[in-house]
Amino acid sequence: MSINPKLQQLLEKVYKPNTRYDQNFAGKDITYITNELGEPVTLFIGRRNEDGSIAGERLVRRIVRQPQGNIILKSHWEKKGNVRRS
Repeated sequence: MSINPKLQQLLEKVYKPNTRYDQNFAGKDITYITNELGEPVTLFIGRRNEDGSIAGERLVRRIVRQPQGNIILKSHWEKKGNVRRS
């Protein structure tokens, strides 16, 4: 799955660990959740519902690191399906 380069820059930053961030990006609502290192690993893109959930797409980030450290060897986003309010 290819992500907009500007959104990719936003998602490459490190944030507060284990936190949920709700924003608006390019006319769409986004929510991303960080892992224990503060890296965004789950992304929801679409339209925000009244309860705060998003109806749209869910993506998950796969990160491959060096065995001896925190250096990222590669990272990519995979589309895991559509989400909607039930």
